[in-house]
Amino acid sequence: MNDPSFFSLFVLPWLIKIGFAGVIAVAGYYLTKVIVQILDKAMTRASIDAMLRKFALSITKSGLLLFVAIAALSQLGLNTTSLVALVGAAGIAVGLALKDSLGNLASGVMLLIFRPFTIGHFIEGGGTMGTVTEIGIFHTRLLTTDGREVIVPNGALYNNKITNFSTQPTRRVEITVSIDYEDNIAEAKQIIEKVLAEESRILPDPAPVVLVGSLAESGIDLIVRAWVKRTDFLMVQSDLQEQIKNAFDAAGITIPYPQLVLHQINTKSQAA
Repeated sequence: MNDPSFFSLFVLPWLIKIGFAGVIAVAGYYLTKVIVQILDKAMTRASIDAMLRKFALSITKSGLLLFVAIAALSQLGLNTTSLVALVGAAGIAVGLALKDSLGNLASGVMLLIFRPFTIGHFIEGGGTMGTVTEIGIFHTRLLTTDGREVIVPNGALYNNKITNFSTQPTRRVEITVSIDYEDNIAEAKQIIEKVLAEESRILPDPAPVVLVGSLAESGIDLIVRAWVKRTDFLMVQSDLQEQIKNAFDAAGITIPYPQLVLHQINTKSQAA
């Protein structure tokens, strides 16, 4: 056992391999930390979302450490081809098992990058309407107007139409008002225009308009359009309908009920 040839032939090569593997592991670990720190600073300067930044840094760090581990094991003389194949097969298996979750993950990343909405916006998407309270990697939380918290998978949001009600400072109120065929259209329009002029929350530009929408079965439909601040939309929409109804009542203009006119034909009289 004290034969120097045994040490030089068997022990020394393994010590050298272990030393090189250790150097690769330690150097790779600290190099990974430096790369992650540089990437973190770059993403921070680019104003990348904090949650997306943490996720990207975690994936980068895990991938680099895995590469360092394989390089260190390879230096020890181990056959890492099988290990790489095993990791690849495991990745495919996990990907197939978590297909829907990975789809939500990809959608979450896209939502955080392109930002079709942010926290605090009132949106409609994924079959739900509410205020965004949290944007996660896998799902988004919405608070509905009646106080329910709804968790929507990001895939359902990103892969379908998203309506954002909070990006524009103004919104257009549109109301359809019906009058009887016997009522005067010009008089009805003047009454509505007066109501619009007296409503201080209506914006002057674009100017409000009153149009004849259609000659319906039960009456004449007038379309009322007016622009308001986004925060005033719901209350102005409700108040205008009440004000127009009261103004019509005072002027004697009828808002018709749905009705159907039937004509009876006396077949006996026609035969005679």
